[in-house]
Amino acid sequence: MTGGETGGGGAPAEGPEASDGRRGVTRRRFLVWSATGVGVLFGAGYLSRGVWRRFLAGYANAGEFPYGGPMDPSLWFEIGVDDRVVLHSAKVEMGQGTFTGLAQIAADELEVDVGRIRVVHASTSSGNVDPFATGGSTSISSLWQPLREAAATLREMIRIEGARQLGVDPSAVTIDDGVLTAPAGSLTYGAVVEAAGEWEVPETPPLKEVSDYRYVRQPVPRVDLEEKVFGAPIFGMDAEMPDMLFGAVARPDRIGARFVSADGSRAAAMPGVVRVVIEDDFAGVVAETFTAAARALQALDVEWAVERSWSDEDIRAMVRTGRGTDHVIQREGSVGRAFDSGEVIEAEFTSPIGAHAQIEPGVALAHVEADRATVMISTQVVGLTRRQVADALGLGVEAVDVRPMFLGGGFGRRLHTPIAVDAARLSRAVGRPVKVTNTRKQEFQRDTFRPPTHHRLRATLEGEGRIGAIEHRVASGQVAIGSPLVPALAQTVIGHDIGAWRGGMIQYRAIPNHQAVSRTVELPFSTSWWRSLGLLANTFAIECFMDELAEAAGRDPVELRLDHIADDEAGRRLRAVIEACAAQAGWRDGGVGGVAPGSEAASAPTSAPTSAMGFAASTDANTPCAHVAEVRVDEGRIRVEKVTCVIDPGLAVNPDQVRAQCEGSVVMGLSAALYEEMTVTDGVLGPTIYGPYRMATLADAPREIDVEILENADVPGAVGEPPLGPIGAAIANAVWRLTGVRLRDMPLQPALDRALAGAA
Repeated sequence: MTGGETGGGGAPAEGPEASDGRRGVTRRRFLVWSATGVGVLFGAGYLSRGVWRRFLAGYANAGEFPYGGPMDPSLWFEIGVDDRVVLHSAKVEMGQGTFTGLAQIAADELEVDVGRIRVVHASTSSGNVDPFATGGSTSISSLWQPLREAAATLREMIRIEGARQLGVDPSAVTIDDGVLTAPAGSLTYGAVVEAAGEWEVPETPPLKEVSDYRYVRQPVPRVDLEEKVFGAPIFGMDAEMPDMLFGAVARPDRIGARFVSADGSRAAAMPGVVRVVIEDDFAGVVAETFTAAARALQALDVEWAVERSWSDEDIRAMVRTGRGTDHVIQREGSVGRAFDSGEVIEAEFTSPIGAHAQIEPGVALAHVEADRATVMISTQVVGLTRRQVADALGLGVEAVDVRPMFLGGGFGRRLHTPIAVDAARLSRAVGRPVKVTNTRKQEFQRDTFRPPTHHRLRATLEGEGRIGAIEHRVASGQVAIGSPLVPALAQTVIGHDIGAWRGGMIQYRAIPNHQAVSRTVELPFSTSWWRSLGLLANTFAIECFMDELAEAAGRDPVELRLDHIADDEAGRRLRAVIEACAAQAGWRDGGVGGVAPGSEAASAPTSAPTSAMGFAASTDANTPCAHVAEVRVDEGRIRVEKVTCVIDPGLAVNPDQVRAQCEGSVVMGLSAALYEEMTVTDGVLGPTIYGPYRMATLADAPREIDVEILENADVPGAVGEPPLGPIGAAIANAVWRLTGVRLRDMPLQPALDRALAGAA
């Protein structure tokens, strides 16, 4: 805050801090969680397998991660003499509207108009650093309680200080819309702050009831709307510093290439080049303009060593179930005995390598001086980026200030930002600020890809069309394992990849025998976090298989699902979204809409267009979601006409934001499910540009996305990623009803093309 001394200090925070005795409940809760987590991990390591690993898998599958940053209100808020409030967000804005939701929460507890709150990214020098980063759809849910507590505490600090200035007891002061009123007079927040002395920080006061909030649960306009409409310089690509230069870094084209040497003599002689920098396994150029740097990079002679030329066939052979080490992540009953005693229905599914393909490529601007460094960057991992730059430069973390920018697309790609280190190394070499931007080719080839997967599902049917046993086995490239975000201890103890099997557990837990088994493969190129992690691929496999079981049992796919949902809180919420989605979409005739699977009309997609419905559901990070996709197949082309989406994210802080998130996830999932695929040819990943890397366009977007929000929990839950899960399966299930073709491989459009070509 401005206008006086704060009571909480301001040292930069790199992780959870010790309690100061004034924030007891939240701080103790976090410390207890941390201590318990460490104990569980060591216990699991000692026991090594079995029930402990499945317990940890189930706990991680819930997707509930605490806030681990500081609670001092002075690190969160500034109040100006004009009564405007600046909220320094420990989470970054990637376009989902997080800043708006945070402003709503803060406004209600601070008792100010939401229009007076400006939300900015907290730089690391501010001290408000969350070590859990921005991801996992947890920005709103993880900050719901701590932000309310920080805002309520600040409100009471202002009340106490205002009462002192008015010469009354704090109990005599009422607050409304940023104005303190007492018999002795009134003061605005800005006036109190301007005249403040030393602040008294009270215990966290009781929080308001949600029913008393003015803004939470309301469709408040986005707080970043004006900046984006008028093109304010808020993104990483916009970053500027005085006297800055431009850098470009050499990166190999081939998988597994190792830097051997570089000759920069040709590049150094080119116009506009300031310096060629060659250090250890690093080669780059610094120039006066972006164009000069890009041209000089082409003239840089770099030798790379390649030990093997990889192919698509090699990658597919590596990512197969039944090979290597399997980890049971979920088990109830005995699927083995059930499979031995009954007829087994089986199916296999695959998904390809996927790129993030975000609009804004990796970019960082760094200024390294003698004993300190400043970095402006679009990143989801502010604290981690700071540590990596500090380590690379040999500085203490307190000497590095990372200033986050808005992200022109994140989706997990910005959880890896080594480009900050590249910019810092070049800046150190020339003594001036240097901005490094990846080319689109570099962004595609050096991505941290969504890993390919292979799935094998088996099940048995009993009397009355009930499922007696079901097993899901998934093989995947790494997601969390190998990432700096997941401690080595956790990787060793848990043993399996918590990201690869996200969405891979059986959610129909009333099936008496069910099991999920995960196998993780280290591939020769980088695979890691991609929006929703394994959810899209795992849900595609499981939910398509559920439709196959419904067909085998002669049952409606929705009714089959409802019959196998457990009667507990999670099951009741899942049941509610499935029932609501089917009703909202007008689900009928098993989704066939008058066209029977296998009929002459169904097998002739080039005839007059007819539509069919496909259903799928998933539960991700405690948020259940269901989709009905209405699909046509015109001359072999899949067209998604409408998607009905029902989601239960718990308390919806901003319903418009939730709907927008669902719409974005549906379109992104549709694009990935229908078209997106990276391939490996002669050791090279491609395509390396939009167009050849096929994505959904405006013409592919559904004419309608109907979103219904249920609120069957009293706190906010995950929103950003859960709606992405069901869309691929919903489309594939609809295509079956139209064509009689089972699509078990993503991307779906090429799979249908192959099937129709084979039939012809």
